[in-house]
Amino acid sequence: MTRTALITGITGQDGAYLAQLLLSKGYSVHGLARRSSTAVNTARLKWLGIENDVRIVDGDLTDLSGLTRTMRDVRPDEVYNLAAQSFVKSSWQQPILTGNVTGIGVTNVLEALRLEIPEARFYQASSSEMYGLIQEPVQSETTPFHPRSPYAVAKVYGHWITVNYRESFGLHASSGILFNHESPLRGIEFVTRKVTDTVARIKKGLARELRLGNIDARRDWGHSRDYVRAMWLMLQQDQPDDYVVATGRTTTVRDMCRIAFEHVGLNMDDHLVIDPDLFRPAEVEILLGNPAKAKAKLGWEATISLEEMIREMVDADLARHFAARR
Repeated sequence: MTRTALITGITGQDGAYLAQLLLSKGYSVHGLARRSSTAVNTARLKWLGIENDVRIVDGDLTDLSGLTRTMRDVRPDEVYNLAAQSFVKSSWQQPILTGNVTGIGVTNVLEALRLEIPEARFYQASSSEMYGLIQEPVQSETTPFHPRSPYAVAKVYGHWITVNYRESFGLHASSGILFNHESPLRGIEFVTRKVTDTVARIKKGLARELRLGNIDARRDWGHSRDYVRAMWLMLQQDQPDDYVVATGRTTTVRDMCRIAFEHVGLNMDDHLVIDPDLFRPAEVEILLGNPAKAKAKLGWEATISLEEMIREMVDADLARHFAARR
């Protein structure tokens, strides 16, 4: 029989790639999206050519009654909770909103699932930002958390409430502690896409400089297409669990920028400007994940390198700007 999946945050980067993956496996895919005064933005789904293959359901993580009705109507076999206020910088300006959506919203989804379809399998999108002020040089599933932003604090709550519902009610609830993962579908406000888009604009003569904050921060970057495959694999296991999803390689923002500039034949030092206003109030200096458990138990490992990913992103942004000028 056809399996049914419900993805919260389906219009985001991960939601779109996950929908594409599930459709390729024969799933019926439903996506929860928050409706504002304008139509739901399905640009990422359209970019992947799957806009007409998914069913969009109006919903909001802060509305328990609405989530309960959605569970009752859709009856999903698998629920992937990817929705969040996920921009770290904004979480300092909107800490309460971030807590309500990114933290308490997880409880609402779990509670709706527990009340209506407790047999369904649940995935929670946890984050490497939870490690924050790192307690170990390489972070694994057992590394203590020390969050350094309201976003990360909310993610810690979402992570532990998932564990609590698994242990308290026997739900098949798993969390993926995903390290930074990017793609051409990444939002323009995130540093990797800001870099690739600006490099493309500089190459096209539409900009002269790239302004960034702390370019010596180090991150473990992978590709969203690889990481959504790990999400799906978690829900195919007999027992739920928590997994670090990472490449095991860390790179500075500076070196990531250099890859982007070199791809289009430009000298990074001619265009990069350090802006003190762009530094975080509390910086996370380095993140490096240990994906050994995911490899051993899920058979998962990253297949797309940082260099391949950044080049793909630059090429996609060059194509976007070329199309916009036609």
